[in-house]
Amino acid sequence: MSAPPVAGPSPTPWLSTRAILRVVITVLVCVLALYLVYLLRRPITWIFIAGFIAIALSGPVAFLQRRMRRGAAVTLVYLGMILVPILIMSALVPPIVTQGNNLAQSLPDYARDVTTFVQKNRQLRKLEADYDITGKLEEQASKLPARLGDAAGVLSDIGVGVVNSLFAAITILIMSVFMINSARGWLDAFAERYPPDRARWMKRLFDRIGATVGNYVAGALVQATIAGLLAWIMLLILGVPYALPLAVVVFLLDLVPLVGATLGAIIVGVVTLFNDFPVDTIIWVIFSVIYQQVENTVIQPRIQARAVAVHPFVVLVSVLFGSTLFGVLGALLAIPVAAAIQITTREYVAFRNTPAEDLPPPGVPAPETGAGPATTG
Repeated sequence: MSAPPVAGPSPTPWLSTRAILRVVITVLVCVLALYLVYLLRRPITWIFIAGFIAIALSGPVAFLQRRMRRGAAVTLVYLGMILVPILIMSALVPPIVTQGNNLAQSLPDYARDVTTFVQKNRQLRKLEADYDITGKLEEQASKLPARLGDAAGVLSDIGVGVVNSLFAAITILIMSVFMINSARGWLDAFAERYPPDRARWMKRLFDRIGATVGNYVAGALVQATIAGLLAWIMLLILGVPYALPLAVVVFLLDLVPLVGATLGAIIVGVVTLFNDFPVDTIIWVIFSVIYQQVENTVIQPRIQARAVAVHPFVVLVSVLFGSTLFGVLGALLAIPVAAAIQITTREYVAFRNTPAEDLPPPGVPAPETGAGPATTG
């Protein structure tokens, strides 16, 4: 008699046609979605910026709403936001135009000074004789009129860019107005689709993210204002011309994380070279180094005390990623985005580890978990 067959592992069944088709369709849908996001990256970026502006301005709107109707509060806040760039440009453009005209009128004198200096220096005379530097400069100068057409084309491109930027700015402002009036209702309606405990968690999450972004923006503006004001006072003491426009430059660049304050100090330092070199330049460098240390160790931590603390390494990485993807705008938005991700993580951990009946209602901060408490002071 033959032995009974020994039971063994059954062979792996082939995937069904339906499963393979489902996987292929899923991959195609994901690829198509990513391609659509790539094609719509500009309006998506506008929507993201509009949302950030709406969150940042919700604090001032809520403050004014206690004293007037909401429509009037929104109108006043947005008028202020529009007028501030106009005032800044009115402070910066006239000095730039004036100094440009002065430079154009002084170029012949500068050229004569250079020629005299070359003639008095033996090494430079030898270089001039060997390479005919002056002749080559004159040759290039003679070609400048022929290049005016190219310059006109560049100016035309700049004009088109300005028009496109204005269109984008107006579109973003209009979207942010809609968001500041209706976005919270949309978010609450979205949260109400979930069970009560998850809805409470989501509303509390929206509150904390909005408060954090508002605190970050307010803190950054206060910090930049202090930097600009102190720079203005120092420039007045040194007697540097156009102290107010230079202070405005320091204010604007101080809003850029990590490198903005240094760039502002370098620009003003270059200007001091033409005022009273080297005394003004040395004093300005010493002032800038001392102030940046005080800003990084005293001013910034105290101003941002109400915001959720973000680890310095996370700040650096987020700013690098944001600036690489979206330039200066990405650097500005990187820190609040990192803070929002941190808040979401903490709130989710608290939601998972806390019974539903013990969760605080919306508007009340949840206990910090994992990363430690926010900075206070």
